Amino acid sequence: MPMLGLGTYQMEEYDECVDAVRRAVEMGYRHVDTAEGYENEEAVGDAIAEADVDREDLFLATKVSPDNLDFDHVLTSAEESLDRLGVESVDLLYVHWPLGEYEAEDTLDAFAELREEGMIDEIGVSNFTVDLLEEAIEVSEEPIFANQVEMHPLLPQTELQQFCAQDDVDVELVAYSPIARGDVSDVDALQEVAEKHDATPQQVSLAWLREKEVTAIPKATGEDHLRENWLSLGVELDDEDVEKIDAIDERRRIVDPDEAPWNE
Repeated sequence: MPMLGLGTYQMEEYDECVDAVRRAVEMGYRHVDTAEGYENEEAVGDAIAEADVDREDLFLATKVSPDNLDFDHVLTSAEESLDRLGVESVDLLYVHWPLGEYEAEDTLDAFAELREEGMIDEIGVSNFTVDLLEEAIEVSEEPIFANQVEMHPLLPQTELQQFCAQDDVDVELVAYSPIARGDVSDVDALQEVAEKHDATPQQVSLAWLREKEVTAIPKATGEDHLRENWLSLGVELDDEDVEKIDAIDERRRIVDPDEAPWNE
């Protein structure tokens, strides 16, 4: 899984989504993240088809919505997602939220069947707390490959990082909203590290996640932001930089619905 990808949340306008995804892929991005609930899978699929890159060179991920998480609905939803994307399989399929029809064993049994049938390569979950992830690992017939959560210097997800890094867990973390929708630009520590590296605070945040071995999927539509995020791969932080960012004590969660599991 490439450690920098393109997030497509809120890219609901067809032409904008096609242009952004195609531009990103042609720029060098090899990881594209979408979801049934984003209502843009068709645009993502068309962009991938138009881009001059072989499908096997791309890591493509999508997600099943909470209303489609019982066994039969997972199978139907996945098939419809593949049809909209115009592909025979996806590299990673996530449980989007542990809400709605989600029942750990029933839902993950369906994901295991999809993997056995070759429709998905890996099983993922999203917005799972440590407790929910632990339960999913215990009941799943197939390994849980990744947990996608909001993560950035203002929400470092330390407990989840430590849990996922355990040898008997070994789950990848994928960060959405990795630049806190631009809020990182206001943080003094990130500004200081950015100035040191002739970079932007956004690039520093993405580099910090990479130092934590976390995959980032920032959303971007315009050429400038796509390139800014892409060039973050050239920002190398030292231990002092990481310690300075780790010491940020401000906490801010961007995506925080009342029904989220951390609000129970």
